Amino acid sequence: MSFSPKSKVWVYQSDREFTAAEVQAIEQKLQDFTSQWKAHGHQLDAKAEVIYNFFIVFTVDEATANVTGCSIDSSVRLVKEIEQEFNVDLFNRFNMAYVADNKIIALNKEDFETLISIKKIGPQTIVFNNLVQTLEEFENKWEVPFEKSWHSTVFAHLM
Repeated sequence: MSFSPKSKVWVYQSDREFTAAEVQAIEQKLQDFTSQWKAHGHQLDAKAEVIYNFFIVFTVDEATANVTGCSIDSSVRLVKEIEQEFNVDLFNRFNMAYVADNKIIALNKEDFETLISIKKIGPQTIVFNNLVQTLEEFENKWEVPFEKSWHSTVFAHLM
């Protein structure tokens, strides 16, 4: 399935890395969900996947049917079920992730701030902008250097 660059995207970041078995189980749940995901009775052109064992990403191409509040609510319910079943936090937008030594590190805002202030996270450190809203933004602005992300504005006082 190919998706328009304008397709809607939602990114949920886990506070810990999923195991291989968890990824397999979660992706099965996501596939089961997206295969029957509807908005006002119309099947949505959608996919959902686990990326880097940390991120659950939903993509919906609205060319055939628009996402509605009810359909979004149903995806949120699924993510909450995953949270409970796998004992992870997927809704805390103050959890941050960055890349160090080719590994993704997820941590809370306070620890992230500390690493910025002691220069362990710098302008070129790759961070994840989970606020992207379209597939085009996801492909071009999700994994970006700190200096080109919203993080640089919010945490400028620490640089």
